[in-house]
Amino acid sequence: MPDTTTGRLPLPEPVKYSVRSVHAALGQATRGVRTLPTFVVAGAQRCGTTSLFRSLAQHPQVAGPPLRKGVHYFDTGYHHGLDWYRGHFPLRVLVRPGSGRPRIEVGESSPYYLFHPLAAERLARDLPGVKAVVMLRDPAERAYSAHSHELARGFETEPFERALELEADRLNGEEERLRTDPAAHSHSHQHHAYLARGRYAEQLQRLERHLGRHRIHLVESEAFFADPERVFAGVEDFLGITHCERIRFGRRNARPREGMPAGMRARLDAYFAGPDRELAVWWGRAPVWRE
Repeated sequence: MPDTTTGRLPLPEPVKYSVRSVHAALGQATRGVRTLPTFVVAGAQRCGTTSLFRSLAQHPQVAGPPLRKGVHYFDTGYHHGLDWYRGHFPLRVLVRPGSGRPRIEVGESSPYYLFHPLAAERLARDLPGVKAVVMLRDPAERAYSAHSHELARGFETEPFERALELEADRLNGEEERLRTDPAAHSHSHQHHAYLARGRYAEQLQRLERHLGRHRIHLVESEAFFADPERVFAGVEDFLGITHCERIRFGRRNARPREGMPAGMRARLDAYFAGPDRELAVWWGRAPVWRE
């Protein structure tokens, strides 16, 4: 089935693997003359980050990793080192301004960056001046979508209600372990944090401490899919790129699923009432799902 934003048919998986392998080898061989990102789409998971980044990738003043939207360097791949990370991005000569050509903004999208306890600190240290676009979504719907996503990928085996019951035990001590051992990886922290990832204010406060408020731009998933042209124009302004009329918008990485049971919806709405109030205080307005 063609990509709704490009009209191109996807490559077969063996072909994609071969192309990625060749490109990865070339990128690492030439990493000394490659650039680093000026922005990241930092999350949140299951909020439309893939759709937004696919739209950004169509802009003539935006470039990213040629064969993937995210590198996952600042969360699970930090042990590879900054030179390895640089090898995923375009050559510097291709993105610098010159001969009437504007500067190209370079970015990637790794939705675990917002939630990982060390990612914001690493971003600030390694990419001075980097900007972060953060997408948010009704946290109840986000949790339900995340569970369907992890279930389909084989990272979850429990039904949704049971997974919520297990979350506290699964995540117990994992954030502290990630903080104290930079080489550590936590499967449950990355794949089973259905409620914790929806407590947006605490994650945004951490990002603000390291980047500053002026380098964070929030996008509500509901608004982006309802009125993509208007919301995308705000992202263009934030990144400092000109408005492009030729962007084709589409919904990427969506998974079919049954609607959430009404009783569970009410429970989650009650659970997230407090975190959503904290988000409203931080943001200065209520999120659209609470209006």
